[in-house]
Amino acid sequence: MTAIEALLERLGVGLDEQLLERALTHRSYAYEHGGLPTNERLEFLGDSVLGLVVTDSLFRTFPDLPEGQLAKLRAAVVNARTLAQIGRELGVGAALRLGRGEESTGGRDKASILADTVEALIGAVYLEHGMTVATGTVHRLVDRHVEESASLGAALDWKTSLQELTASLGLGVPMYVVTEDGPDHAKTFEARVALGDHLYGHGAGHSKKAAEQAAAATAYEELRTQAEAS
Repeated sequence: MTAIEALLERLGVGLDEQLLERALTHRSYAYEHGGLPTNERLEFLGDSVLGLVVTDSLFRTFPDLPEGQLAKLRAAVVNARTLAQIGRELGVGAALRLGRGEESTGGRDKASILADTVEALIGAVYLEHGMTVATGTVHRLVDRHVEESASLGAALDWKTSLQELTASLGLGVPMYVVTEDGPDHAKTFEARVALGDHLYGHGAGHSKKAAEQAAAATAYEELRTQAEAS
């Protein structure tokens, strides 16, 4: 089974060959091959579909939750960290069309690229099959993550949650190491959490704040697992 066949099997939806190819074409590949169409328009579309489906689901599932908490819960699901995790579960990395530069720097497992490609795939599903099928696809991909985030209750601000955890473990106050990449109009940020001489977690996003929240989430899980094992 090829990487693309495995991806489609996990996605659970068939896609037109050309549309799927577009969804998997990163701009680095497109630029190296004479300006081919990239997956960025599909990503834009998929981001809207994903946001609508998740928002609708949260609105109906938590009828008594105020708007601010709904927004935090949505942000805990619709972020680069969660989408990258979904991308890894789908096997997106192996199927990507990447340029040589991105290939050589680990682009197939870069959170921002995986997250964007998952959104592009959702956009492709919507474009070919319509909203009903796209809604079902989004639910299959994200419902488990919604449940996990909801189980945190009020602790949906990952940076606050992490600070409370590190205080309880006597590890001090988390600091964030943030790097940025890309042109001004399309920057991506990557963050890690520094505790003393150690770095924990990893997060990416289209803003510094989003990257820090995503890094805090992965660091929180990492430290909690360590604490439970000790």
